[in-house]
This record gives sequence, structure tokens and C-alpha cells, in this order.
Amino acid sequence: MRFSNTFLALALLSAGALAWSLQLRPSLAVDIQPLAELPARVGSWRMAEDVPIEPAIESELRADLNLQRVYVSPAAEPIWLYVGYYGTDRGGRPEHTPQFCYPSQGWAIASDRVLEVSPSTRLRVNEYLVERNGDRQLVHFWYRSHLRTGMLGGLDQNLDRMLGRIAYGRADGALIRLSTPIGPEGDVPARGRLIAFASELDPMFAAHWPVERAARSARGAQ
Repeated sequence: MRFSNTFLALALLSAGALAWSLQLRPSLAVDIQPLAELPARVGSWRMAEDVPIEPAIESELRADLNLQRVYVSPAAEPIWLYVGYYGTDRGGRPEHTPQFCYPSQGWAIASDRVLEVSPSTRLRVNEYLVERNGDRQLVHFWYRSHLRTGMLGGLDQNLDRMLGRIAYGRADGALIRLSTPIGPEGDVPARGRLIAFASELDPMFAAHWPVERAARSARGAQ
């Protein structure tokens, strides 16, 4: 009993010391330009347009960067891409996630599952089939940080943020969401489009990930 109490006390002291040391680290300034310059071509798809987000929605999302685009291919339906990036000082993860946002916008989540897209890169995605007023779409989304990809949310994000803060002093992350219409042919071709697109897109983030540096204090800026 004495050993277990001592171990618990040491664990609590260690956790407290770690939390205190993380709080003492300086805030981080984010350079989002690399992510904003994500390529206009992804495999056989090319960017058709950048789609601005309404100011009210952008204010609600509170991201360091919201990037929304439409990509098209001559032989397939379009793919919508959304990337919401949150720096370390914003908590590294969004407050508004697809499992809540789609129902709040009137979409019903007809089915959901997890897909393994690329075992070599450990890319896994959440898949939703959503419906609204006869419109059906297939949605793939996942979370990524500067350390890893294919996070599905929850526990794996929390562990990633903790390890990132300890090892690198940063815990930034992004929500990546793809969607495409489901036509009369059903969801199989739509799923194939999203998997092919995600396989081409996801490795690009490594070269276009935002940079975080210690922010200069007011005294240091003088």
C-alpha cells in the first residue's frame, strides 16, 4: 500500500511539473502560407476554384486557416476539399467536427465506418454517407498533425498533441474533409474517387505544413 501511494504521488508530481513546464513555454506564431499554397493539381484532378467561407461561419470555426476548394477531373464528379488548420495556441483541433456539423446543417448521416486508405502511410479515414432533400454525398475526413496522419479523433489526437508538446513544443493539427456527390451508379464509384484523391493529397501536406516559431514578446520587438 505504501509503495502504491508513493508511486501515485510521484506520478501526480510528474504530471504537475510537466503541465507547468508546458505553460511556461512561449506562445507560437504561425506561418500558414505553406498550407495556403497547397498544389492546384492533385493526381488527375485540378483545382476549379477556391471557395470562400462566409465570415460568420469562419468566425465560428476560429481556425488559423480555412481552405476550401473544388477539384475536377474530366471523367469524374467533382471533389470538395476543406482543410481547417489549428495552431498550437488554438488547441490543435477544431471545436466543430463533421459528426455534429452535418446534422446541424440538416444532413442525415445514413451510414458511417472507418476505412484504411493507405497502410504504408497509416492513412485511415472516417466515412459518412449523408443525405438531405434527396441529395446524397459521400464524405471522408481525418485529422493530421506535423507528426502523423490518419487520426480519427478523440484519444489518438490527445496522445499526438501530448507527444508533440513534449518532444517538439508544438501541438498543431488540421481537419481534412473530402466530399463528392453520389450519382445513380451508387456509392462505390464515389468511394473510389475519394480514396484515389486522398492517396494523392495526403503526402502533399508534409511539404506544405505550416511553420510555428516562438512569438516575439513586446519587449523583444522593441
